[in-house]
Amino acid sequence: MNTKKLIGIIAGLVSGLLFGAGMIISGMADPKVVTAFLDLTGEWDPSLIFVMGGALLVFTPCYHLIIKKRQRALSGNTFQWPSNTKVDSTLIAGSVIFGLGWGISGICPGPAMSSIGGGSSTILAFVLSMLVGIVHANQYLLGRFPLPFVGYRKTREQDVPATATQPLKVTE
Repeated sequence: MNTKKLIGIIAGLVSGLLFGAGMIISGMADPKVVTAFLDLTGEWDPSLIFVMGGALLVFTPCYHLIIKKRQRALSGNTFQWPSNTKVDSTLIAGSVIFGLGWGISGICPGPAMSSIGGGSSTILAFVLSMLVGIVHANQYLLGRFPLPFVGYRKTREQDVPATATQPLKVTE
């Protein structure tokens, strides 16, 4: 294994450990806390604003002073910045579907991944179902799988996100 790949793996491990620990310690992984945060007309719990604000206070200077100036990640890989910034029907449909899933369960995908080690069968079922949803959504984007009430997607290959066809290409 070359040094660049090893640095990338270590950076991923450290980032994942920090993210997971932060989600659990801050309470963001608790669906009750997330649901209370979203309940603006009931017993609203604003604590997650402070979690997000604190995260942005740390990340924003790091982004502008370190990440944005770099052409390559710590591993030496070239950054892949998104090129599609349009708000289109696919973005809106995906947002609505995401919101339905979040609203029904009160579980957000990031915190669910952090909570999977807790042994909850509900979280495990959520994560497994989420993975099935990811596979089906990718197949829909490729025009291979219909959605209820919508049918098959008519698409051109250049309109399909790279994540739907293969992992993002990393230039070394």
